Amino acid sequence: MKNIGRENIMSDKKFSVVGIGNAIVDVIANVDDDFLTTHSIKKGNMKLICKDEAELLSGKINVVEEIPGGSAANTIAGLASFGSKVAFIGKVRNDPLGETFENGLKGIGVNCNTKKVKAGMPTGRCVVLITPDAQRTMNTFLGISETLGEDDINEEVISDSEVTYLEGYLWDSDKSKKAFLKAIDTAHNSGGKVALSLSDSFCVDSHRDEFLDLVKNYIDILFANEDEIKSLFMVKSFESAVDNCKDIKIICVLTRSEKGSVITSGGRAYIVKVVPPTAIVDTTGAGDLYAAGFLYGFTKGSDLYTCGRIGSIAASEVISHFGARPGTPLGKLIDKKGL
Repeated sequence: MKNIGRENIMSDKKFSVVGIGNAIVDVIANVDDDFLTTHSIKKGNMKLICKDEAELLSGKINVVEEIPGGSAANTIAGLASFGSKVAFIGKVRNDPLGETFENGLKGIGVNCNTKKVKAGMPTGRCVVLITPDAQRTMNTFLGISETLGEDDINEEVISDSEVTYLEGYLWDSDKSKKAFLKAIDTAHNSGGKVALSLSDSFCVDSHRDEFLDLVKNYIDILFANEDEIKSLFMVKSFESAVDNCKDIKIICVLTRSEKGSVITSGGRAYIVKVVPPTAIVDTTGAGDLYAAGFLYGFTKGSDLYTCGRIGSIAASEVISHFGARPGTPLGKLIDKKGL
């Protein structure tokens, strides 16, 4: 594993971060708990659904908003809001949702490398159901995005990025796994760092051994929430999970909702308090935007505590309104905080 000190950040590269993940459009709606019960949907989870299920569910809700989404894409959008030069690699269909996704990223200054396929499955969508307690429940039809393969990986963009950020949700097919490994090799061979988000405890349960191998042998920075990191190491307490993180030679960034976050590196742990939001409206994207803030600080050479502080500010902003993208330029928020 390469040294992950600040002296290794490649400031001469064109992009600070390139994200690789599912290219999907978020379809956001407000529902009550009874709606979830009626449709046998478990609150707070991410569930993969087929095209027919996505269309059926979409027909039973009152849509609040349709916006380009996807976990890694949300993180990249957050970095763009900070003012970072960023890129995204994904896959869409040449259809209206594909246009919506691509235009949404390009419109905020992201170098969007999404291949627009003329045939096959449509562009993916995620039906995000928001209950009155601000919990988000995601019903995801991955569509054409899950066919991302080695040929879709833009090596030039990755080589010209300081950090390559990988979305754990995409680790579901052999094609996507090969694409990830190609991206990892390209990043490290060009002196870049690799970050991985575990994305969801469902992903960890499904791919635990492979994720552990990635974490121990290929990844420089790991992002996970409390449930995900406990699942990864198969421990019952968060404290035990932190101890496991201290033993591995990477940076581990662990979020805990209202309890703040913990960052481990070099056997040490840094505790970062939560930044209280003005209101809690929709928790969709909190982890994605925390990652954006952390990576912004990291690529600017900030210490780990400050990186976590910036991540907390970004997460606080995004949960104060609907949607998983910033409603206020994040660069202005941290300027006000003197960060």
